[in-house]
Amino acid sequence: MFYSYVLKSKKDGEMYIGSTNDLKKRLALHNGGKVYSTRLRRPFDLIYYEAYKAEKDARKREHNLKLRSRAFAQLMKRIQESLV
Repeated sequence: MFYSYVLKSKKDGEMYIGSTNDLKKRLALHNGGKVYSTRLRRPFDLIYYEAYKAEKDARKREHNLKLRSRAFAQLMKRIQESLV
């Protein structure tokens, strides 16, 4: 399985969007400071993920959430209670 995911920083409350084939390992890397782009914003909570059979689909969804503010805003509206 491949995953698109959204993390929320406990430090600054900002979101991070990514994709991976091993969600548990990737979350551990983010929280362990092993990911350059997120190391200063850790620790993180996993607030949302979607599973896909094909890597291309997961990457496409990640790309869509990062570049289309409307898609991201709709997702945030849908998971409002999870953001608290």
